[in-house]
Amino acid sequence: MNSGRKKIALFGATGSIGKSTLDVIRRFPDRFELFAVSCHSNIGALEDIIDEFRPKYAIVTGEGNLKRTDLKVLRGKEGLEEVAAHHEADIVLIATLGTIGIFPTIAGLRAGKRIALANKETLVAFGSVVVKELENSRGELIPVDSEHSALFQLLLCWKEDAETLILTASGGPLRKLSRKEMERVQLVDVLRHPTWNMGKKITVDSATLMNKGLEVVEAHWLFRFPPERIEVVIHPQSIIHGILRLRDGALVAHMSTPDMKVPIQSALTYPERLFSEVRSPDLPDLSSLTFEPPDFDRFPLLKLAYEALKKGRGFPAVMNAANDIAVKAFLDGKIGFLDIEKAVFTVVNEFEGTEEDLGALIEADLWARRKAREVVDSLV
Repeated sequence: MNSGRKKIALFGATGSIGKSTLDVIRRFPDRFELFAVSCHSNIGALEDIIDEFRPKYAIVTGEGNLKRTDLKVLRGKEGLEEVAAHHEADIVLIATLGTIGIFPTIAGLRAGKRIALANKETLVAFGSVVVKELENSRGELIPVDSEHSALFQLLLCWKEDAETLILTASGGPLRKLSRKEMERVQLVDVLRHPTWNMGKKITVDSATLMNKGLEVVEAHWLFRFPPERIEVVIHPQSIIHGILRLRDGALVAHMSTPDMKVPIQSALTYPERLFSEVRSPDLPDLSSLTFEPPDFDRFPLLKLAYEALKKGRGFPAVMNAANDIAVKAFLDGKIGFLDIEKAVFTVVNEFEGTEEDLGALIEADLWARRKAREVVDSLV
């Protein structure tokens, strides 16, 4: 990367990760500048970002028109690819929603960029493709998810000694509810996350524990651990984000305040550590740190994620796509909370597997979305 201020291409700038990234850039104006920015359809918010940061490029991936003459405006995945490979970009932070993130990831890696990845679908659906691209490139892949960022940092010290990766989960807003009680929950209940302030889709995924299932798949591709050596533990306080179980029986953990600016700053500054505005947890103020095993019977989508990962052959991509459609239907008020898992299981059970190349995985994703819409319509 360049030795001066790092030029950042921020894809998905108007979402929760994007907003936190902008906070980090504001805090370190001598370290970072916003080179390019993208949004899907929130043109008003994009305009505000452009007015403040004056990037050279803006990309719109959805509906809406950005009419500016003070920067270059691009559209769609082609625009993301062009900017990700641009010779001036140093870091490409991908916080887009959906599978569109795979295209700038590949383009950036091939151009030797640092990819700061916050988009789950890229690795869940296309992990084998990304790994091959990474192995054959000069690029870097740095995780932005708090749990994967924690494990990434821990593995820098203890990779050779690590026997098991442990991902922590808050348990979400429905952690204590029975299946019977889940039948009656409303959207407002599901969106009331106890520790994190996130977007609606990821908050629903947290309530079903699908979010943690997706993170299991991501951890496999990021760190090349088999699913049998990746565990999930419920940790309601969300202070410990990742744990390694070492071969001598020791556990080493990463702790921080639940604030996404912490892993974002780490991904942007690695291997340096800069002072952060986020306060470290004050240990005497922590009355307790508790842990419990996940309940696969009450939250079966977590178990499904393990099964899909073991099968491979496009099953994680299909699971992810079906979940996208089902969660959107729930957010739109079309189906109930437990109908999410019903739709996902139905689609996955009808899938027969595919090849692990980009074209085949894209086709599997599209098939799953079509099938999931049919299933959702039958549930309405």
